[in-house]
Amino acid sequence: MLIDSHAHLEMKEFDSDRSDVIERAGQAGVDVIVTVGTNLRLSRKALSIARQYKNIYATVGIHPHDVAKADEKTLDELKLLAEDPRVVAYGEIGLDYYRNISPREKQKEMFGHQLSLALELKLPVVIHDRDAHEDTLSMVKDSGVRRGVFHCFSGDDVMARQCIDLGFYISVPGVVTFDKSTVLHEVVRQVPLDAILLETDCPYLAPVPFRGKRNEPSFIVHTAKKVAAIKGRKWEEVAQVAAQNARKLFGIIESHADRGAAF
Repeated sequence: MLIDSHAHLEMKEFDSDRSDVIERAGQAGVDVIVTVGTNLRLSRKALSIARQYKNIYATVGIHPHDVAKADEKTLDELKLLAEDPRVVAYGEIGLDYYRNISPREKQKEMFGHQLSLALELKLPVVIHDRDAHEDTLSMVKDSGVRRGVFHCFSGDDVMARQCIDLGFYISVPGVVTFDKSTVLHEVVRQVPLDAILLETDCPYLAPVPFRGKRNEPSFIVHTAKKVAAIKGRKWEEVAQVAAQNARKLFGIIESHADRGAAF
């Protein structure tokens, strides 16, 4: 019933118990997990995991924190990885002006290159946007890319409408369960359910009641229940529609084997 549209199972935080984490996800009703690459090494690892589990899919790309060391050769290698049928999107790509780990000009340069590459590959994009709303939206508009998701959405309801008008989904993380996330609560209230995805962004951003602990895909049920409470809907309906949205975006066909998540 549930799809975790943005996880990082490839990260070292899961190296000691990855198979147990995946098993718990299935037990919690998670049918599909999309594990998201953030640099060349982790994109390779994400794809390796996706090849091992039939209900896990991968994305490949260079996160803005990692673009400083990326070059044309890196993009060529990512392009080869992206041709694998287990890769369902290009990303996580975008701009991060909160930490500025990579220089802003380099971030914009590589974001532009990767948007073009995604367009060439005919893949949807997974967008990272932190404290860079104006530049991110501007570059997406100019790129011609009209299929993707703004992951861990941090804008307001006006920006959400702009993203949706461009053909993008809004992805809601566990942060929505925090009492102080009032702007995100309003976004969830205003945005139609058929434009929403659910994600964990694990190992980060665990929802209440696990806040402060390592996040994992099985916790996504708490995010679904909070979204349902805000919208006045049944959580099972929210889970089902968000899963349908994820399948539509990533081109993941539902099979009977998916149900019950026999990973």
